[in-house]
Amino acid sequence: MDIKELLRPTIKALKPYSSARDEFQGATDNMVFLDANENPFENGVNRYPDPLQRALKSLWSEIKGVPTKNIMFGNGSDEVLDLIYRAFCEPNQDNVITLPPTYGMYEVLANLNAIGIKKVNLDANFQPKVDEILSVVDENSKLLFICSPNNPSGNSFNAQAIEKLVSEFQGIVVIDEAYIDFSKEESWVSKLDLYPNLIVTQTVSKAYAMAGIRLGICYASTEIISVLNAIKPPYNINELTQKKAIELLSVKDIATNQIQDILSEREKLVKALQSVNYISNIYPTDANFVLVKVDDANKRYNQLIEKGIVIRNRTTQPGCVNTLRLTVGTPTENKILIDTLKSI
Repeated sequence: MDIKELLRPTIKALKPYSSARDEFQGATDNMVFLDANENPFENGVNRYPDPLQRALKSLWSEIKGVPTKNIMFGNGSDEVLDLIYRAFCEPNQDNVITLPPTYGMYEVLANLNAIGIKKVNLDANFQPKVDEILSVVDENSKLLFICSPNNPSGNSFNAQAIEKLVSEFQGIVVIDEAYIDFSKEESWVSKLDLYPNLIVTQTVSKAYAMAGIRLGICYASTEIISVLNAIKPPYNINELTQKKAIELLSVKDIATNQIQDILSEREKLVKALQSVNYISNIYPTDANFVLVKVDDANKRYNQLIEKGIVIRNRTTQPGCVNTLRLTVGTPTENKILIDTLKSI
């Protein structure tokens, strides 16, 4: 597959903007910087941040075991997804394929970029209908979005199904792994060398407890990464985000320990939910949340709100009638949730 042939013509012809910090990449010690029209008075944030986030990227590369050349950071995963649209999808011409129920931003970004959407709903077990997906593909189908573990259902997709889709779809396959750290399934990042059309996205918002700093991660071939770096805003990851991420990622084992605590609490929560009489189904989950089917989702959602508990009502999503999505909280929060569910 020739990735260049999938790019929009304007992107192939684009001459990237070169910032001051792109042009000078030498050692910074004892240098006088008069190139970027910055305020010279030091306060910790008066200088532009590293446009390629080299220190943070090196640390993340060490944590994940992925070469820095295969990594790009975004201002949250949503920026990464938007850049992928801009690189590969021609407005008012191309289309993408989504698999509802799924993350809503795929559709929002398609609409923002004037891109068509082909939806193939997941089956009753929230697994992709591979043959049906491949049957709707046409010459203008540029992106296929796979969310695994899936949001809002929580389950991981069958690996053989994903493999067939990545192998046979003649466009870019984006596997969204926002919840992969809570799953026993292997990340598809390990398959980047096998599939040139594969992009994997992750985030520090969930397992790494950094939703507030907005940092998303993109893994892909060096060819795709170079294109995305060329079209991203020059300073898309600010200095405070880079510093805070390095600070928290440098604390040994904190994420690992918190993930284990969440998984332990998830197991307890699932067990406790089994004794709530109006919950008829607890769906399998590989994420830090649990999807449950209740008798009346709108009623139960409003009752919980009245008790001061905010969850997510997913009843409007395909295949999710009368379902509620419950995030795994602290032991105290989970006890309050269970006690309240039993009392209403």
